[in-house]
Amino acid sequence: MDDGTSTNETRLGAVCDIQFAIEQLNLDDDMLVIAGDNLLDFSLQRFVHYAHQKQTSCIMRFWETDEQRLLKCGVVTIDEQDRILRMTEKSPTPETHWCCPPFYYYTRQDARLVKKGIENGCGTDAPGSYIAWLCTQTPVHAMEMPGKRYDIGNLQSYQQVQKNYKGITIK
Repeated sequence: MDDGTSTNETRLGAVCDIQFAIEQLNLDDDMLVIAGDNLLDFSLQRFVHYAHQKQTSCIMRFWETDEQRLLKCGVVTIDEQDRILRMTEKSPTPETHWCCPPFYYYTRQDARLVKKGIENGCGTDAPGSYIAWLCTQTPVHAMEMPGKRYDIGNLQSYQQVQKNYKGITIK
């Protein structure tokens, strides 16, 4: 889909891009949203099953030990049942080491709230900003990621993925 933007300065931002797709495609269902610059070595089947079990919107999480990487990510605080208590995007003082890659499952009801989140001031640049807002409105859960993800953010990471990526190895 082309929103007509041609520069970083005029781009909509990830959350507005999601709303753009909802409107353009007349989407009215559960949604699986994944950033296009990521590869996974695991099947998403377990994640979708987890979301169906929880009957809420869900995200994935993994434990990030590198403090510098943590500063560039969404970070989540969860309770004993994996429910998100708080989520922050690129916080200078992360509350936990649970990092959130851009893999989201929105229930139909929560997908209908994206526009409301934008109107109520959720950030629009990072895709996790909507989840950070959403978890203040309704329960959202965070499943621990079963494998690895490969973020292709520059030429060096792209070349690294070309060498090391083996495809989906975890079902």
